[in-house]
Amino acid sequence: MMVALRDRLIRNRTQLSNAIRGYAAEFGFTAARGIAHIDPLLDRIQADENVPVLARELFAAQAEEYAQLQAQIAEVDAKLMAWHKADECSRRLAKIPGVGPIGAALLMMKTRRPRCFDRGGSSRPGSA
Repeated sequence: MMVALRDRLIRNRTQLSNAIRGYAAEFGFTAARGIAHIDPLLDRIQADENVPVLARELFAAQAEEYAQLQAQIAEVDAKLMAWHKADECSRRLAKIPGVGPIGAALLMMKTRRPRCFDRGGSSRPGSA
């Protein structure tokens, strides 16, 4: 459930950031893709007196929603990290290049009976 919640929150954040970027473009503001560029974009819009008051209010409402999503994602990520730190197998998976703590925790949560994969070959003794 935690994995699904995180996935939904991230999809919602992506959808909202794309909407913000699209609305901003209508007022002549552009920003590169990525979550790091949304807050500076919203700050620029709020600081520009040429943007109508109603539009700035609507952008402020979207900024508040975006901040709430960011906080919810951070909370879920903290819970995932706590779970990861408590699970020995997840910690071992995180040592694989390209698999971080969140990826390892997600892999552990999504894999049915991960203990069946305790070695590289087949999980049945004597099979080739």
